[in-house]
Order: sequence, then C-alpha cells, then structure tokens
Amino acid sequence: MKGMFTPTRAAGLETLGLFVPHAGLDYTRDRNHDTGPSRENVSGLSPYLRHRLLTEREVVSAVLERHRFGACEKFVQEVFWRTYWKGWLEQNPEVWRRYRRDVAELGLASDTRSGGYREAIAGHTGIDAMDAWVRELVDTGYLHNHTRMWFASIWIFTLGLPWQLGADFFYQHLLDGDAASNTLSWRWVAGLQTAGKTYLATASNISRYTEGRFSPSGLATSARVIIEEPLPTRAPIAPAESTPLGARVGLLLHEEDLDAASLRAEFSKLDSNSRLVAIAGSTDPDERSPSGASDAVRRFTASALDDAAKRASDALGRQARVLPDALPSTALKWAKSERLDTVVMPNAPVGPVQQRMLTLGAALASEGITVTIVRRRWDTLAWPYAARGFFPFRERIPELLRQQGL
Repeated sequence: MKGMFTPTRAAGLETLGLFVPHAGLDYTRDRNHDTGPSRENVSGLSPYLRHRLLTEREVVSAVLERHRFGACEKFVQEVFWRTYWKGWLEQNPEVWRRYRRDVAELGLASDTRSGGYREAIAGHTGIDAMDAWVRELVDTGYLHNHTRMWFASIWIFTLGLPWQLGADFFYQHLLDGDAASNTLSWRWVAGLQTAGKTYLATASNISRYTEGRFSPSGLATSARVIIEEPLPTRAPIAPAESTPLGARVGLLLHEEDLDAASLRAEFSKLDSNSRLVAIAGSTDPDERSPSGASDAVRRFTASALDDAAKRASDALGRQARVLPDALPSTALKWAKSERLDTVVMPNAPVGPVQQRMLTLGAALASEGITVTIVRRRWDTLAWPYAARGFFPFRERIPELLRQQGL
C-alpha cells in the first residue's frame, strides 16, 4: 500500500488521464464506495490538487472536454468543495486560530494524551474498521472521503475524543491535508460548521459502502452537542494585488502552489515587462502540527518541491533553487544574493504556510524588497461566494466555469 502517490506533475497528469473517462456517470454512481486502498472509483487527484502540481482549472477543463456538465457535475462539485472550504476559512480566520490554540492546549493536557487517544492513533480501539483505517492512513497518507466522515464521527461520538485532536492526526498524515478542508470537514461532522447538524456513522451505512468489509458494532446512536463561542463578523475577501513589478523579480514557490509555469502567466498580467531573474522554493510540512508531519508527508512534500523546481527551470529558463529550509533569513539571503527588488509568491490561504509567508514578507520589506502575492483567478472569482453554506455556492458553479472560459 505504501507509495501509492508519486509526487510529480507527470504522475498527476497520468492519474488525470486514467480517470477522465470515468469522471461522468461512473463517478456519480460509485464515488461513495470504499473498496479499499486499491480503489479505482475515485480520482486519486487530491494530493496533486492540494499542492497545485495540477491546478483545479486544468483538471475541470480535461473532464469537461470529455463529458457533458450534467454527467460530470458531481466530480466538478468535488473539486469546488476544496475551493469553497478555502474561501470560507479565508473569511473566517478565527476558526483556524481557535483550532490551533485548542490543539496546542489539548496536547499539553495529560488526560487527552493517554488512554483512548493513544489507543486510537495506534489503531488499538478494538473497532475493526477504525483500526484498519488508522493503518491505511499511516501507511498510505490517504483515506477515501466517505471513510474520513465515518472515522471522524466514530472518533468524536463513539470514542468521545476531542475533534481537534482527530483533525490534527489527519493533518499530520494526509498527503492531501490542507488547513481548510481538513479543519472544516471535522467541524462539519462535529456539528459546528452547520450549527447543530452532526454526522453520525452507522454500521449499516459502513457495511453498505465498504461492500461488507466492515460492519462495526457498538457505535454511538446519538450525537452529543458541541458548543462554541460565536464567531466574529465575517471578513470580506481582499482584492487581488495589482502592484507593478520591479526590474529584477524572483519567484518563491511553497507547498501550497507548485506550478510555476501557470503561475508565471498569472503574474505576467501585472507587468508584462517584468524580468524574472531567479526562482526558488521552500517547504516546511512540520508546521502542520505541534507533533510535526508524518515521514510520508515530509517525503511527498520535499519530492514535490524538487519536481516543481526542475519544471520551473525548464519552463522559465532560470535555474530554480530548493532552499535548505523555510526560515525567513534563508529566503532573505537568497533574495539579496540575486539582487532582487521584487519577490513574487503564490498566495497561501489561511493556514500555517500563510503565517510563514507573512513573516517572510515583513522580513523582505524591512530590507526594501517589495513583496507581491499572486492569487490565482480561480480563487479570486470563487472565494467571495463562499460566505454561506455550500449549496448557495454550488449554484454559482456554472457561472464560475463560464468566467473561466470552461
């Protein structure tokens, strides 16, 4: 089961090509079934989309070239779910701050780091399905989306463990784990994202959609109410930057966005006369959690950055450097060595990479180096509509596709 996902754009494109014929009615019919790690009824594209080794636009475009929108609508919606979660968290960053604070505080509490928690993350709960899913997550860095919901429900309501620690466990291990999708999905199961609406896993549902592989007994039959303090007023999406670039421009990639070629097209719109003279990239997946990231996540992220650097060198005609660490001082040293007056960075949505980029931006600005953040048009168009639930957002998808020329 190990090594299911090769962290290169080429592997992502191959996966996309194999899936496209099945992205219509096949996916609509079979997507909720989890037949095990060798499953072929889902796309397997999420680790590539999460790091933008592939972009959402090119994946949706490839599917729409093969299928009518009506036939592939369910798959297109799944791609937009990630966009929706990111846009929602962007407008409600306090949710992320509370989650991070809770994880840190719970991690210091001995009663949550003992007993049931340790047994759960070791795959020793005695619930066969949970224990198998823990092993699969740790071994492969992946779980089927339906299984993630069952897992979270059993964790919260049957095992009685804090949802924040479950989300943290996922975030440490999921190759496709991102701040928005992971945190908000766990909140949805817990009944916080849609207030009072919990998701309760049942043995019959698990048995049906795992084709009888699992039918756990003793699951909770009621969901306890979890209450939180009201959130602050929603923050509107800031407009995309439109600052002209300088004479000597450097591109700094990070793990949220690793396709330099398409990103270059995005920031060329700011200033077609800008001169790109240097490219670098850095990652720090251990920022995901106080416990760091799994070895699988570290390897995938490092290899994805290596792949991105090689492709950037070929596509943009500049030798791309992989920086030895993600410290602001290291990136500042690179910018100075290249005599840059502008550093362009792809936008990082709310999460640990955004905080790192803000710290780096302040360090660069203090040395007189202009920082330009490039947000992809896909996000700029869609995020403002993620102000409420997904269903109002879903109604906007056809228009968003038209605006993208799809």
